[in-house]
Amino acid sequence: MTARSLFSSARRTGPAGPLSGVKVLDLSAYIAGPYGCTLLADQGADVIKVEPPGGDNLRQYPSTLQGENRAFLGVNRSKQGAMLDLKNAEDRAVLLALADEADVLVHNFRPGVPERLGIDFDQLSARNSRLIYCAVTGYGEEGPLRDRAGYDQVLQAMTGMCVLQGKPGCEPELTYGSPVDYYAAALVAAGVASALFERERSGRGQFVGVSLLRSALTMQSARLICAQGETLDIWRDMRSGGITGLYPTADGHIYLSANTPRFWHALCRLTCLAELGDDPRYDSVKKRAEHAGEIVPRLKEVLMTRNAREWEELLADQVPCSVARPVEDMFDHPQVLAEELIAPIAHDALGSYRGVTRPIKYGRTPGPDPFAAPLLGQDTMRVKRGPAAD
Repeated sequence: MTARSLFSSARRTGPAGPLSGVKVLDLSAYIAGPYGCTLLADQGADVIKVEPPGGDNLRQYPSTLQGENRAFLGVNRSKQGAMLDLKNAEDRAVLLALADEADVLVHNFRPGVPERLGIDFDQLSARNSRLIYCAVTGYGEEGPLRDRAGYDQVLQAMTGMCVLQGKPGCEPELTYGSPVDYYAAALVAAGVASALFERERSGRGQFVGVSLLRSALTMQSARLICAQGETLDIWRDMRSGGITGLYPTADGHIYLSANTPRFWHALCRLTCLAELGDDPRYDSVKKRAEHAGEIVPRLKEVLMTRNAREWEELLADQVPCSVARPVEDMFDHPQVLAEELIAPIAHDALGSYRGVTRPIKYGRTPGPDPFAAPLLGQDTMRVKRGPAAD
């Protein structure tokens, strides 16, 4: 069997991307590792998603789609799919043959599992010295928590994100949408791409470690600064002066950002509160924070005279703002359509669906067209039998 032909997919059509020809084995589950591999696929890489019997656990999450899972489709576009039982000697041999020819392998097994399966970095790199081996973990490779399972919202709670999402004196709140996972996915794609670039110089692969803990802390790098002699009080610099934020209107909410002098003066003028913009007591973010109790009630009162969409139309060209919209509005938002961020994707069971694609724009190598996330095991026979199965 020639692994090269297995990594190339007949469903991969359209222009080349910057990673076209790169062969990726995705052994990961849930979001962080899989979406990192999807970002590589968006850039042209040929990705085979390897799932255990029963499939990626994300397939089991609640979904109103008949016979499919919405989250799985969104996280795993543009991949081939093979089902292999890595505890089975024959299936493990198939994986090792693929790893011998792969450029990249990504997994999110807990520490110790790859060693037991015989697919840890040392063993695979001894067979394929050019392999980029990316391990996604909850807490990293060392330390007292290294063996624990890590999940997005667990890390949100651990690293202060839930406390900061709430308000002082109020209950902690989760941020929905798996931000830690998706940021970790971006780190996977960036780390792998950098390792591929370095390999062009050295000719050698290497280990790449991404953890949800690193992701959660990196997302908060502007907060995690403590100068010598300071007390540990992150709240002292939070909340953008008390003016920037979400406001109720006559119908709906609008988010306003008015930190710079230009935007502050424009907001005051357009809301008929020009005297606030001219008042030297409010001429800096710090001063406005100190006097938020005087400014915010007046601003709220004015904003209640129109609905959120009317305020957006009035303000948007001069003050950064947006109506607080449901995510469903993005399917047909004119800016999203103009940027071609949502594309129709054919699917064997659903007919077709619309989903996100090509989050990075390249002028010369835009990347191939997206195709649907694989049905469970749909390419298994081809992977096991080789080119004759095509």
